[in-house]
Amino acid sequence: MDNVVAVVQMVSGADLEANLQTAGRLIAEASQQGAKLVLLPEVFAVLEGGPMRQYGEVEGSGPIQVFLAEQARDNQITLVGGTIPLISRPGVAPDAPGYLVDRERVRPASLVFDASGKQCARYDKIHLFDVTIADQQASYSESRSYESGNELVVVTTASGRLGLSVCYDLRFPELYRALVERGAEIITVPAAFTRVTGEAHWATLLRARAIETQSFILAAAQGGRHNERRETWGHSMIIDPWGNVLASLEMGEGVAVAEINLAQLSEVRERMPIGQQRKL
Repeated sequence: MDNVVAVVQMVSGADLEANLQTAGRLIAEASQQGAKLVLLPEVFAVLEGGPMRQYGEVEGSGPIQVFLAEQARDNQITLVGGTIPLISRPGVAPDAPGYLVDRERVRPASLVFDASGKQCARYDKIHLFDVTIADQQASYSESRSYESGNELVVVTTASGRLGLSVCYDLRFPELYRALVERGAEIITVPAAFTRVTGEAHWATLLRARAIETQSFILAAAQGGRHNERRETWGHSMIIDPWGNVLASLEMGEGVAVAEINLAQLSEVRERMPIGQQRKL
């Protein structure tokens, strides 16, 4: 098994340390099954723990980032850290105006660490979840707590070229098309889909993104009841460029592991060259 990947599913709560312990245990489980690329879910470190600013870190320092770097190095994997709350903006010098996010918000950032523990990429979620849902929480307004990003990110890793996305991005296919145009072969989707929207659309959207981009999709989700109001759908999965689900979970914490073959991706793209045939 040469190119083994894994997605981690969690039911994160408000206790940061407990969530990190669970994440570490599940990362180790994925590594023991041969995974060299591991994806954590969105908000894996803390969910429904109050204002996110209190957990915010400056890029390059802080306990969540130390944890991710150590896990990547100790397990000798490429680790995509779901999302974590950062209070610093990317590409801005620490002593420059605009370095820190204002108005008590944070950036929902997906960080990638290589097997040496070095951070090699950062993607800040572009599309924020400001919607009304027919569930117990009813109203979701991420823009109150988060500041969105505006840059697409594709990074070369030992497992292939990763295109980074997060949760609500999944509903915007133009983002995924742009990632493939930048060379993405594997696209990561850490998420915390609600039970209502997940049951209706999650698997359909994931398979559609895999088929239309002819890419491997790695989707790591939150999956369970977090408190009396918040419930997520789970159903983390790994999907190939033909839309086949290679591995999946339903609810609760765990890992899904699969071997991916980039030669299959090349074959699919060669036999059905939609990238070259696109008119619009």
